[in-house]
Amino acid sequence: MTIHSIAASLFRKLSLSHSPSLLASALFLTATTSSSVVFGGDQLKLQEIQAKVSASNIEKDINTLVNFGTRHSLSITESDTRGIGAARRWIKSEFEKISEQCGGCLEVYFQSDVIEGQRRIPNPTEIVSVIAIQKGAIDPSRYVVMSGDIDSRVSDPMNFSSDSPGANDNASGLAGLLETARVLSQYNFNGSIIYAALAGEEQGLWGGKIMAKQAKEDGWRIKGVLNNDMIGNIAGINGVINNTTARIFSEGTRANETEEEARLRRFTGGEVDSASRNLARYIDRIADDYIPNLDTMLVYRLDRFKRGGHHRPFNMEGFPALRIMETNEHYNRQHNDIRIEDGVEYGDVISGVDFDYAAKLTSLNAVSLASMAWAPSPPAKVEIFGAVEPDTKLTWAAASSDEKDIIKGYKVYWRYTDQPQWQFSQYVGNVTEYTLQNVVIDNYYFGVASVSKEGYESPVVFPGPAGAFGE
Repeated sequence: MTIHSIAASLFRKLSLSHSPSLLASALFLTATTSSSVVFGGDQLKLQEIQAKVSASNIEKDINTLVNFGTRHSLSITESDTRGIGAARRWIKSEFEKISEQCGGCLEVYFQSDVIEGQRRIPNPTEIVSVIAIQKGAIDPSRYVVMSGDIDSRVSDPMNFSSDSPGANDNASGLAGLLETARVLSQYNFNGSIIYAALAGEEQGLWGGKIMAKQAKEDGWRIKGVLNNDMIGNIAGINGVINNTTARIFSEGTRANETEEEARLRRFTGGEVDSASRNLARYIDRIADDYIPNLDTMLVYRLDRFKRGGHHRPFNMEGFPALRIMETNEHYNRQHNDIRIEDGVEYGDVISGVDFDYAAKLTSLNAVSLASMAWAPSPPAKVEIFGAVEPDTKLTWAAASSDEKDIIKGYKVYWRYTDQPQWQFSQYVGNVTEYTLQNVVIDNYYFGVASVSKEGYESPVVFPGPAGAFGE
């Protein structure tokens, strides 16, 4: 009998007792022993991926992007050396080089639409993103997405001619995107991975809106979008210098929930358990287990206060999406003309980027995407029962026929309602229902994760529409 099974047995026995202290000890023992098999234990392939991310590659790519002068969405498109047109063609060529090195494993294309009549895009303008898709071998219609935005700006959002290097905002995220594609294209995954260089972010999140709308129309099963926007600055305007933390922003409730779903959530919980929020918890645990010297901060907000990013259009379409970024922003280096004023330097120039830190956050993305793409799809149709009963029962749909050969089983999670991270878990086998005896539904939040035969876990799914990752 394993330590974990002993702990689980102890928990079940003590659940029948009337000793809160003994029961709490059993819960702690169960949780701590089960944590040793989080994501199947120490996955060597995930360690390998983390170690392969190159800070020098990221530095080189940021320099190239900065040298386009400006990447403003309204800037020139004909030049081969300056402006948004040159930048997007170079990004596409880099994805194509990566694809050549992996035997054509990436499908690379431009995705575009003409936008006009908007406050920041008054005249007809083609907004062009670059998409690269690495198809999965088992479940190719299931996607995880990493995104970074292409465009840059200075103080006036309509100034498309002045130099706007956008070194951190957001050449850092784009360089991380390209480096992630270089590393992950060396592996084969069960699900598909999309690398999305999105345009028009500074002018109204247009690249994300175009992609999310098309994904919805095409029926893409997107299980997570990791938006990377500013991942290279370690010196905050508050004087803090810190290269060991990062923030993960995620919405707590689905933006597109119906009135009836909101009413159900009011009585059953789920305000902090949307798919986006549980995706954030998943990445937080990846950081703890696989990214040396990095602690991620879960921020319970869609984005910075009254600000936005390219994950929001995906949230609006009902897809799980979040933002990964630096902890300490320096506002003098964002959305500013390059200048020195009263001895203070302004502008988003390359001297403000720490390449090792950008590589660290890139590795967080790479490992998270790999773990999700190797794991089975998050469980569908998760439901919960147990009102006015001593036990809590969870049910979920069986794995799809595509995944029957990779699924090992499922893991039930629960936590106290005021806790930010899942505390307790029990692997329950390849079943579609499980009852936690003498665990009262009123006192905890619950969820279910899928586990592959190799030990890779999906994010935890909170029961009902509040936490669903889609079918």
